[in-house]
Amino acid sequence: MENGSVKQTVVLYPGVGVGHVGPMTHLAEAFLRHGYDVTMVLIEPPIKSTACGSVFVEHITAANSAITFHVLPPIQPPDFVSSKHPLLLMLQFMRLYNDKLESFLRSIPRERLHSLVIDMFCTSAIDVARKLRVPVYTFFASGAGVLAIYTQLPALLAGRRTGLKELGDTALEFLGVPPMPASHLVRELLENPEDEPCRTVMRNWKRNTDTHGVLINTFYSLESRALQAFRDPQCVPGKVLPPVYPIGPLVAKAAGTDMDREAAERPECLAWLDAQPERSVVFLCWGSKGQLSEEQIKEIAAGLEKSGQRFLWVVSAPAGTDDPKPELGALLPEGFLERTKEHGLVLKSWAPQVDVLNHPAVGAFVTHCGWNSALEAIAAGVPMLCWPLGAEQKMNKVLMTEEMGIGVELQGYNTGFIEAEEIEAKVRLVLESEEGRELRTRVAELKKEAEEALEDGGSSQASFLRFLSDVENLIGQLEERQTFKQRFPKWQMVGKAECRV
Repeated sequence: MENGSVKQTVVLYPGVGVGHVGPMTHLAEAFLRHGYDVTMVLIEPPIKSTACGSVFVEHITAANSAITFHVLPPIQPPDFVSSKHPLLLMLQFMRLYNDKLESFLRSIPRERLHSLVIDMFCTSAIDVARKLRVPVYTFFASGAGVLAIYTQLPALLAGRRTGLKELGDTALEFLGVPPMPASHLVRELLENPEDEPCRTVMRNWKRNTDTHGVLINTFYSLESRALQAFRDPQCVPGKVLPPVYPIGPLVAKAAGTDMDREAAERPECLAWLDAQPERSVVFLCWGSKGQLSEEQIKEIAAGLEKSGQRFLWVVSAPAGTDDPKPELGALLPEGFLERTKEHGLVLKSWAPQVDVLNHPAVGAFVTHCGWNSALEAIAAGVPMLCWPLGAEQKMNKVLMTEEMGIGVELQGYNTGFIEAEEIEAKVRLVLESEEGRELRTRVAELKKEAEEALEDGGSSQASFLRFLSDVENLIGQLEERQTFKQRFPKWQMVGKAECRV
């Protein structure tokens, strides 16, 4: 977007890890479509792996040539050998990068710098934006329902002397979402409110709404109740929350399932799907970090075999092992691969998930309920069998099954083991029963609504345009206030130019 004759730059700050950088690249694409330059600021992860560091930076840079990437100079990380909680160390690590971030933002001419958009775990950067008088916004890559719960939790915890863990599955009431079992909250929030992990996590979530607004990866018709809750004075008594802009679904696009593509370019699993009947295959994948026990993997195999249904299954190394490509013959029940070769395909560790979900042969998706995966399934019109593992995934499960009506739960997830009979029954239910047909109808409707939300005049497109307009107005107010302070340094400006920074 041109500001006078100067093209403006949006700076995105996703923090550490592919799970944070990936959604930010989809947000970057939205800014690029509206004529802005986009610079994504990356930091070197303190713990190296094959999916991060310089290799990861090179990969993501090559895949997104329209985005400018800037890697901040490395710093000495905190002591990751200590017994301190990993999340606390990560937030501390992010704070240590504030000086490097400030130096980079100062290198951009002020008339070009449009705004800073931070990840939900980069709230320490709010202090940098305030110092530089730069509009700062949060990008919340999970859903509105989860943000609504996080926003209301401080009031629930205020005055408690014991953690929520003792409440077990007691349902907690929050505006905008179904009753939420206490056990389904993020693990750190179940501990004593006076413990450092709980206090730090709550402080971080509270700061997510201390910016000028929150961009959220959802769309209005998917989470209307939760989005309306932010405007309710009872959401956070005594505080007016900043605007919340639903601008999703921001997900990767399918590369294509065209059977005319060169065979050498087409993944084996897509070619296999080409030979399967429409909506006949259950796809099982628990994300890049989802690890199950060896016993559970064998139980899944038994359930799939008993169901007699077609399946495409991504098997990761069992929990507690580091082998990126496990030996399937040793891991699965003896003879399983041979007995199911006519109607099943097992992959090691990875599949092109978006392409698979968009293939017409896929009729159901067993998922860990990560928000990106849920949105990808909605965008593809595929109902889900919900098997949450950690983070906010159990909350997502409640929203997906009870609020959105796009999935069924696999009973046993909350005790850590799901039996073969449950897997067999739920796979059959989604692929064969009337309830399964109703799920498919509902998710097909949401797929259409998701497409419409992103079109010109759609709810998400209108929300993004409102955000851009609000930023322009805010920039004008900040400039007006700065001019006033320069001319009258002993006076304090009030009124319309007053703002958080």
